[in-house]
Amino acid sequence: MGANNGKQYGSEGKGSSSLSSDVSSGTDHTPTKAPKNVATSEDSDLSMRTLSTPSPALILSPNPSRVSPQSVPNGHETSSTSFPIPGETVAMVHPPPGTRSRPSKAPHTALIDILPDPVLLHVLSYLSTPHLCRCARVCRRWYNLSWDPRLWSCIRLTGESLNADRALKVLTHRLCQDTPSVCLTLETVVASGCRRLSDRGLRVMARCCPELRCLEVAGCYNVSNHAVFDVVSKCPNLEHLDVSGCPKVTCISLTEETCLQLTPLHGQQIGLRHLDMTDCVSLEDEGLRTIAFHCPHLTHLYLRRCSRITDESLRQLALRCSALRELSLSDCHLVGDFGLREVARLEGRLRYLSVAHCMRITDVGLRYVARYCPRLRYLNARGCEGLTDQGLSHLARNCPRLRSIDVGRCPLVSDAGLEALARGCEGLRRLSLRGCESLTGRGLMALAAGCPELQLLNVQECDVPPEALRLVRQHCRRCVIEHTIPAFY
Repeated sequence: MGANNGKQYGSEGKGSSSLSSDVSSGTDHTPTKAPKNVATSEDSDLSMRTLSTPSPALILSPNPSRVSPQSVPNGHETSSTSFPIPGETVAMVHPPPGTRSRPSKAPHTALIDILPDPVLLHVLSYLSTPHLCRCARVCRRWYNLSWDPRLWSCIRLTGESLNADRALKVLTHRLCQDTPSVCLTLETVVASGCRRLSDRGLRVMARCCPELRCLEVAGCYNVSNHAVFDVVSKCPNLEHLDVSGCPKVTCISLTEETCLQLTPLHGQQIGLRHLDMTDCVSLEDEGLRTIAFHCPHLTHLYLRRCSRITDESLRQLALRCSALRELSLSDCHLVGDFGLREVARLEGRLRYLSVAHCMRITDVGLRYVARYCPRLRYLNARGCEGLTDQGLSHLARNCPRLRSIDVGRCPLVSDAGLEALARGCEGLRRLSLRGCESLTGRGLMALAAGCPELQLLNVQECDVPPEALRLVRQHCRRCVIEHTIPAFY
């Protein structure tokens, strides 16, 4: 019996390797009759049990009383011992000749294999980039479907430890097989937070993906000006560029030396529409002027915490990028009223403006914005301590379409400013007054009566009576009130 089992093991090893190769190629199998004694080891593939001939009994021990039947997912019966056996030898045997069950004639097929290619392709379209790569390793059919060009209009890479350079090189090389050296389907690449992404990976992508429209490399510390230049110069359809949190990216060209190296771009215009340079702390006026000159089609520009920007560069920005709809200058401490006067030249196109924590801004600059930008819908002036009720009155009279205002930490804003907003901005939906120490219940009562569509009111760190908040809740049924008043509940 021991010698016989040894031979059985040898024959089974060959069958297991053959079966594994068949599964990886996507081939269906028909159950065949096994020998009278077929032994498998604990480490053998699970598919050996599901694809082999069903067996009514498994002999694990000479003592049959210690065997208990169990059901396995494919519907066959197995049995297991109540004590561990070193090496756990499982022997599959057939019943006596008179009770042998007839094997099923239908091949074992997974339910997902029944799906037609278009349906399975639609399912795969919901998977992320890493999951698609894993699906390509299942079988030949899934390999062909996973690399269908229609699934690869977007690549998303995440993780600080991911070697993004190698990933982009391998992916672009595979996607270029049908069209040598060029990938015509890839339009979006998101590699935010991949700290191992460098200029090498971006250059490979710029060379192989001329149809790129969106690139997000936020938080990639090793990306520099030159790689960004390669992308924008070789991808003429690029519209969205997010390089926030990339300290080495200062501009397309920053210094005179780099300008000489980037002369092929001189005089050319880039079709970029969305640019996010948040936390690019090295960006200066010269860099912003270069951006304005080469990117006249910009509609969204975010310069949060670019602390070296001054009013002078905003003049060029307003002259060159007349299509700007959203502009963020939060924490740009050198921007003042003169800069807002230049921004006001955008006139009716500006919808979103953020000047939070710009200490040099007062009612004078806000008056220019209110007069020349009547379609403004969002204003963030949090922390601008020079703003008063007079500035809010200018906004209320000239910007009736305002939907969101943040004047938190503005100690000079009082009830008079809120009353002006209640009269002029009936469609106001979000209002933040956090830390406005001059408020009382009178202004909030005016808001309750004049702004019925209010959805969010922030009065944290404000000493206002609970009765005023109850009145707001009574008139503005959909309003969420954020407060720090224990008496209001």
